[in-house]
Amino acid sequence: QVQLVESGGGLVQPGGSLRLSCAVSRRRFNINAMGWYRQAPGQQRELVASIASGGVTTYAPSVKGRFTISRDNAETTLYLQMHSLTPEDTAVYYCHAEGRLIDGIRNSGYWGQGTQVTVSS
Repeated sequence: QVQLVESGGGLVQPGGSLRLSCAVSRRRFNINAMGWYRQAPGQQRELVASIASGGVTTYAPSVKGRFTISRDNAETTLYLQMHSLTPEDTAVYYCHAEGRLIDGIRNSGYWGQGTQVTVSS
């Protein structure tokens, strides 16, 4: 129903920038919201930013003002623009989509495979 493929991760120095992309393909599935999550070693996966179908965005306090979530008009690609990166941003970043199968009742979610972001001098 939904396939998500992240790209754009890599190694960057503190203060640098990266833009992550998530290619979205779906079949018989209406997406209500999408988001970026991250997980550092030994830590819980946490929500970084989300965007609803209407365009309303939400950010974790730790990234607000530095990160921007967006999507293209066709909703085929989700982006996360990251500025002023710090070592605390080091994690595997995952794309997530939530929605409902057409003619379905219950909501469901899908995850991408993740892309590594490492911030180090």
